[in-house]
Amino acid sequence: MADAGEKVQKSDAEWRQQLDAESYRVARKGGTERPFQNAYHDSKTPGTYACICCGQALFDSDAKFDSGTGWPSFTQPVAPEAVATKSDRSLFLQTRTEVLCSRCDAHLGHVFDDGPAPTGKRYCMNSAALDLQTRS
Repeated sequence: MADAGEKVQKSDAEWRQQLDAESYRVARKGGTERPFQNAYHDSKTPGTYACICCGQALFDSDAKFDSGTGWPSFTQPVAPEAVATKSDRSLFLQTRTEVLCSRCDAHLGHVFDDGPAPTGKRYCMNSAALDLQTRS
């Protein structure tokens, strides 16, 4: 794992070797996994959700909530600098805000303004881009 703040850059071949096919498709190619058929959508296990690519801590289970969408959803990242956002027009119908790992630019999912208090945000993430590091 890289030091805090150190940008992680690898070739496409290195990412393919490190990740399974689904994680590569989602995290490196901007894909989306199927709702309700992913590892963490209904997980209640305490821990920290880290980036599958570089290991950076992204979301804490304390910020996780059931959005009813079929993907793991969070009210906020562990720290504002853990994620980056950019405009995503890939759906053609509407502009969404894509969420990326700030350390390695992995595609994580999207953020919406329809979440619960205290932030009103719904970080709708792909399980295939996350690695749950459990705590007791």
